[in-house]
Parts: sequence; C-alpha cells; structure tokens
Amino acid sequence: MSPIVKNIQVIDGAVNCVYDIFQATEDEFNTIFPAGEDVAFIDEVYARGSKELLDQAFNAIWTRRIAKAQAHGIHGLLLYDLEAKKVYYPTRRDEEARNPSGAPLR
Repeated sequence: MSPIVKNIQVIDGAVNCVYDIFQATEDEFNTIFPAGEDVAFIDEVYARGSKELLDQAFNAIWTRRIAKAQAHGIHGLLLYDLEAKKVYYPTRRDEEARNPSGAPLR
C-alpha cells in the first residue's frame, strides 16, 4: 500500500455539508482523479471506474478524515450532488475554473 500523500476535500450539495478533508493514498487518489485532474464529480467517477474498486477505495478513505488545520494542502475536490457546478470546471482542474461564458473565475 502506498503511503498516504493526497488530501481530498469533499463538497456535498447538502445544506449541512461541512466540507471535510480525507487522506488518500496515491493509488486511491489516481483511481478517483484521472491524470492531470483535481476536480471530480462522484457520478463521473463511478461512470468510468469499477464500482467494486471504487467502493473499496472510498471505504478506506472515509476512515482517514483529518482536521482542516492539520491538512497540508488540498490536492483534489470531490463533489456530490452538484451537477450544476460541472459547467464551471470544464477541464476538471480547479485553477482552470470558468464561467459558462468562458471567462475565468479568478
């Protein structure tokens, strides 16, 4: 098993979402985020991967929540129930976030 090296922040559409951060091994991270991407939508993750492999990875990741103050960076964003946000992340890279018109968000 690879050492834990990547932090994933989970953003949920629920009103009471607290935006937790979880640690993932390099292999787990790569299972969720294709090469070069750091934004993922859960429906797309499951559409392109093995449900069994992903369930196994997430079951392990969910045991590794860390306090935000202890996180040394956020390496990926995982979004649940936020399909409307897809238009802002056409490249699935946070630094390339765009308005629907194509204008940069930053």
